[in-house]
Amino acid sequence: MAPSASPNTRVQLAVLVAALGYFVDLFDLVLFSIVRVPSLKALGVTDPDALRTVGKHLLDIQLIGMLLGGIAFGVLGDRIGRTKTLFGSIFLYSIANILNAFVTDVSQYEILRFVAGFGLAGELGAGITLVAEILPTAKRGIGTTVVASVGLMGAVAAGLVGSAFAWNHCYLIGGSLGLALLLLRVGVAESGLFEESKVKAAERGVSRGNPLQLLWPPRRLARFSLVVLSAMPIWFVGGVMFIFAPEIGRAMGIAEPIMPAKVIFWAYLGVVLGDIASGTISQLVQSRTRTMLGFLAGLAASIALFFAVAPRGAQEFYWMMSLVGAATGYWAIFVTTASEQFGTNLRATAATSAPNFVRAMAVPITSIWLALIGTADAPGIDTVTATWVLGICCVSIGMIATLALDETFHRDLDYLEH
Repeated sequence: MAPSASPNTRVQLAVLVAALGYFVDLFDLVLFSIVRVPSLKALGVTDPDALRTVGKHLLDIQLIGMLLGGIAFGVLGDRIGRTKTLFGSIFLYSIANILNAFVTDVSQYEILRFVAGFGLAGELGAGITLVAEILPTAKRGIGTTVVASVGLMGAVAAGLVGSAFAWNHCYLIGGSLGLALLLLRVGVAESGLFEESKVKAAERGVSRGNPLQLLWPPRRLARFSLVVLSAMPIWFVGGVMFIFAPEIGRAMGIAEPIMPAKVIFWAYLGVVLGDIASGTISQLVQSRTRTMLGFLAGLAASIALFFAVAPRGAQEFYWMMSLVGAATGYWAIFVTTASEQFGTNLRATAATSAPNFVRAMAVPITSIWLALIGTADAPGIDTVTATWVLGICCVSIGMIATLALDETFHRDLDYLEH
């Protein structure tokens, strides 16, 4: 992109790069859900219980990597800039996912899922922060919805690729897509608000990108916690219902095996439609919180409908997964809200950390789910009951947190956190 390119062209390019970056991010993020069973079988893990427990262990490692990466890349986003962080994240997770194709044992897989998770953590927050800061207030929601909607198509693409290629080839495709995206980096300009904030922060002695500022004062910690909890139900769905769909389908008595790639395809097709709808509704009602509350109510209803309809057969299972996915479509609004809740000197830290804290919530959520189910030696409640009970609990917590959040639709983002 030539330096003389118009401001509108540069804004459009930034939105495009953030959207395509999130596309590759989601492709790689959900890929493990699709290739979990074939990749572990190729590494010699064949026992059904081991496939579940080792798969959860690897998922936990990836999510812990994302949690730590979210903090690290968030700090970098507020200190060195949104664009450098965006492309550094893309580079790291692309290389890691290419290397995933060549693992020969579970230990190597553990290391590379951690590194991939660490890299994946930075893209969304940096991209959303950049887009939110370069667009006018009235269009912020539109830009971030475009990023999220295009990005979520990456998960749909992963479902298609996972159905057509061997597991290791899928990792190669995902990593290669990320490296190809780096060719666009030269045309993306830095956020003007970020550049101005560096000067203002230096003049006023305000620190930039200090993650400890999210912990103090207590009201700021409460604000950050509410942001995370408002979206936690999304990763109950992503961490339990999407990933362990084969086990849930078996527990429902569905004769035909539930295919992970089909689950991801149908579920994220619903998520994309939900994200487009949530962004549109948010613009129409001019409210982030009311939109999120509406989707949370829809999520509770869709979970109940899922367990009423899905047991009828595999196709009905996939359709209901799509409906549940659509009800989680307020992710774009959540990430926008996370960026709007904090000042420019802390915005990337918060907006990058919050989604990854939400994703990391899948670790305790899946642990609780597995504990409720128990094992063959110490069985608990049945899988179906454990899933819907835990789901309704998560949705209830999400609604309470959202009710306590400040509305940020009209908020001017040009301010600092002291």
